[in-house]
Amino acid sequence: MKFEEIKTRRLILRKLTPEVYKFVFENLSEEELVEFFGLDSSADLFTEENRYRKGLATFNKSVLIFQLVDALEKNVIGWCGFHTWYLDHFRAELGYMLTNDKYKDKALMSEALASVIDYGFQKMNLHRIEAMVGAANIPSLKLMEKFKFKKEGHLREHYFKNNRMEDSLVFSLLKSEYAR
Repeated sequence: MKFEEIKTRRLILRKLTPEVYKFVFENLSEEELVEFFGLDSSADLFTEENRYRKGLATFNKSVLIFQLVDALEKNVIGWCGFHTWYLDHFRAELGYMLTNDKYKDKALMSEALASVIDYGFQKMNLHRIEAMVGAANIPSLKLMEKFKFKKEGHLREHYFKNNRMEDSLVFSLLKSEYAR
């Protein structure tokens, strides 16, 4: 299967659509799936497969994720994309994660986000990109500032993480505010 890719200076962003998920889960072995998703073990594959089985797209919502692949080593190092895309409302929620600590603090997520935000506004015809950021997540807060997202609110005890409820800060970027 041919994947749509975006190349940056240090990354390959491999587009994962519901069709790609269907293809890989129907055609790859467990070992190949662990490698494809850049997982540490077969146990981690259960979470990924469960997400697929529950359905990546629901009424008026869809998902568009890019795997982040180190362009030199060809390792999957994380993901970035839109995990809640409201098709009828031209808006989507941005999400991202580096899964390998070795790649943190190298501005790789800035590099990936620049392309993904551009893709959202130019190819997906988004009017608005939203982001929910943990109040103590300094690296993500810096990304919101760098890309000129506007803070819109504070959701109390919004996410359950690390065995406790955490607050989220709500950010958005409108297409009219976006400067490439």
